[in-house]
Amino acid sequence: MENIAHRYSPGHVRDAVVTAMSLTARPMTIKEIETRVEEIAGPTPSSSIRSYLRLNTPATFVRESRGVYRLNTEPTSGIQREMAVAVPEERTFRYGRATLIQTDCIDWIERQSANSLQAVVTDPPYGLHEYAPEQQQKLRAGRGGVWRIPPSFDGHVRSPLPRFTTLTAEQLEQLHSYFFVWGRLLLPKLVPGAHVFVASNPLLSFIVASALYRAGLERRGEIVRLTMTMRGGDRPKHAHEEFSGVSVMPRSMWEPWLVFRKPIEGRVQDNLRKWGTGGLRRPSADRPFGDVIASAPTRKRERAIAPHPSLKPQAFLRQVVRSALPLGRGVIVDPFSGSGSTLAAAEAVGYASIGIEKDPHYFDLACKAIPKLAEFKP
Repeated sequence: MENIAHRYSPGHVRDAVVTAMSLTARPMTIKEIETRVEEIAGPTPSSSIRSYLRLNTPATFVRESRGVYRLNTEPTSGIQREMAVAVPEERTFRYGRATLIQTDCIDWIERQSANSLQAVVTDPPYGLHEYAPEQQQKLRAGRGGVWRIPPSFDGHVRSPLPRFTTLTAEQLEQLHSYFFVWGRLLLPKLVPGAHVFVASNPLLSFIVASALYRAGLERRGEIVRLTMTMRGGDRPKHAHEEFSGVSVMPRSMWEPWLVFRKPIEGRVQDNLRKWGTGGLRRPSADRPFGDVIASAPTRKRERAIAPHPSLKPQAFLRQVVRSALPLGRGVIVDPFSGSGSTLAAAEAVGYASIGIEKDPHYFDLACKAIPKLAEFKP
């Protein structure tokens, strides 16, 4: 078991406690804090945790009641600033075999029983920063912020794109820390052989992949979604005429989807018999599931149903979702549901699904979009 605390020296207790508490929107008891710190950082003396809480209240923590703390409402740490979205009272939406829950995915994952989740297919915030409240407010107001609002082309308005080249070294470290913690908490909840598909970006996928591998998940390759994303390929800014034959970076024509698996018990056939997981469902008897999928950009008709900046097309998502349950049994989980498109894809292929979304704006959007996307004819 890797101890994340060793990556932060000195101050490993500080970073472990702040990281653990940054991933929830609710107050936590000291026992809950100690348990989460141990899950993500390994054994840490209870006295050290309690001393740090006591010495840093009220500067960093607020004591809600005896033995109950939350982070200060003025975020100070990196992850805390990026993830500081107040989650209202939990709400639930159901459609067919799909269940969407408005809550924080870390809190939800912690509530699940060990060996209870059969597959995860998710499109998380690539860099966390682009879905921080401040950046989302700018996006919804049309001001952009970290989101680049592309100019219209031939009368068509293109979707906003986050500028990941603007992320700082601190934000890249936050990205690694978050997905390490996420993977570490998710791992024991997965059944052996459960696959985890995580959408990423060519500039950041190595960070997310490293974090999930260090969390204990087994790397199983990645899916190449062949599509023109409109990222890259630009000439030097404010010097495009002087250097008209130069591109600053390659035009992105693909999107990586990382593929991980919880280690199996015994052989694949043994795991399939016991848990129903361990492999990928084939599209047909004579054709295996492949790691390159041609995919057009999400079309205007789908975006009209679910105007989410990271919406993936149903034609692509349904192929990935279907493959995730090798015997067609189990539940697809999407901890970062956004518009609910993964749940809609699961509904379309006949799978049960559970989605988690903490942003009230996107939760409301998904409630309207899931039924329509599930019936959408690509």
